[in-house]
Amino acid sequence: MVDNGTHLIDLADLSRDEVTALVDLAARLRSHPEPAALAGKVLGLVFFNPSLRTLASTQAGMAKLGGSSFVITPGAGTWQLESRLGVRMDGACAEHVREGLPVLASFCDALGIRAFAAGKDLAADLADTEFRAMAAVVPGPLINLESAIAHPMQGLADWRTLDDLGVPRHSRFVLSWVNHPRALPLAVPATTVHMAALRGHEVVVLRPDGYALPPEVMQRARDAAAIGGGSVTETTDRAAALRGASIVYAKEWGSPLHYGDATAEAALRAPLAEWQVDESWFAGSAADCRFMHCLPVRRNVAVADAVLDGGRSVVLTEANNRLWTQMAVLYRLLRG
Repeated sequence: MVDNGTHLIDLADLSRDEVTALVDLAARLRSHPEPAALAGKVLGLVFFNPSLRTLASTQAGMAKLGGSSFVITPGAGTWQLESRLGVRMDGACAEHVREGLPVLASFCDALGIRAFAAGKDLAADLADTEFRAMAAVVPGPLINLESAIAHPMQGLADWRTLDDLGVPRHSRFVLSWVNHPRALPLAVPATTVHMAALRGHEVVVLRPDGYALPPEVMQRARDAAAIGGGSVTETTDRAAALRGASIVYAKEWGSPLHYGDATAEAALRAPLAEWQVDESWFAGSAADCRFMHCLPVRRNVAVADAVLDGGRSVVLTEANNRLWTQMAVLYRLLRG
């Protein structure tokens, strides 16, 4: 439950009703602003990794609700923070999150943390071990702004976008792997497949051999589909996957088969340059399909210019909805 004094770590921690309530609240705040709702409230932000939309939209959302925020980038003007447990701190890090985060939390009314996957131990990243260890020392409220396996704020924005587009439940939603120069984390694809399943779509995960999402991710999505009234399947057959699709959501991710082995992973992806979304993907029965991507995106590597700049792309609408859904979360956490 997202409420005063709690954490929002994973979209899967919320019921379907809680998700739809947040998405509806985002629409209300967009049409009926409340510029003093969080007057006097302070949001602390700790960004271990780079950001554009997440950082800017969270700060802008807090300001639009009348609150303020501060940003900590460990190692850039502050001490480097160690997050590993049981480590001997004789290196560059001068402070551990077990002391640093409770102090920061005491200065503000809510804390947001962004900490990507270490990308070395698949089991640890699937369990979100480091992020949940950090969450355990934050009294709350805490917002996950992307961790090893979850990006709940992106999932909420995507659901809001599907609502804005009027995309019906039970329509076909294709989450497709696309090319990238290197392996990327699993947080967004794991959240996206769960979000679409919970919304009630016929979800198809389209990917080349070697890039199947981990069984734990797929099982959680199938559990969500049972609640939402949808389904989840996977395939390597592009034509079959795209047939009748309403949405193609492109995303890059690394191979779980070679997790943490950059050399083997690079060899696996080397012949996959054709996994770039271009207009040929939408020929025939997918002609009216909309295109989504969480951004940032490598043009003419993951997605062709013609798709990103064409009429089917809703990536900018999707990005704009980051603002409204993050405002909804802040409102619910800090005002109730």
